[in-house]
Amino acid sequence: MLDQLTQLVQQFGDQAVVKNNAVPNELNDKVMKETGSSLLSGLQKMASEGKLEQLAGLFQGNNASSSSNPVVKQLIEQVSGNLGQKVGLDSTAANGVAASMIPQILGSLIGKAKNPNEKGFDVADLVKAISGGSGNSNLMDMITKYGGQFGLDQNGDGKVDMQDAMAAANKKGGFGGLLGKLFGK
Repeated sequence: MLDQLTQLVQQFGDQAVVKNNAVPNELNDKVMKETGSSLLSGLQKMASEGKLEQLAGLFQGNNASSSSNPVVKQLIEQVSGNLGQKVGLDSTAANGVAASMIPQILGSLIGKAKNPNEKGFDVADLVKAISGGSGNSNLMDMITKYGGQFGLDQNGDGKVDMQDAMAAANKKGGFGGLLGKLFGK
């Protein structure tokens, strides 16, 4: 998951950071590292604060790439603040970088998570990264409540429960495959 996030930061950072005259060249690497780190820590903070419904909202439509989405707005503010405090960018440059990169990164990240044909990317990795690890009880709450949005609702009844586990047992990969998908193994 961290590799995918780093790749997306590099991809979108070329225009927003490297080719941005407001960002001194000697700060390019620091800005991109801080952007990725602040984005992930911001998502984790929201999960730990119980904002799972808002996070799940990123998976609906194209909300993740919309700067009007409250989650995206909050992450832009956090990343922008960290770029100013930790890297030393002036507020205008920090706001510009964050406002440009965060919607693009989130849109691409969520798009990959929602795409069952995306190779090397598993939504369970995203959920684990956001929740801080598989031992976090918020992870199971998120999977139970929003599992249908993550493609875990095997029987299409709108909830993730034991019937989904039984339906998964009858499919290729079985129940172990479903659990592996949930916990990224």
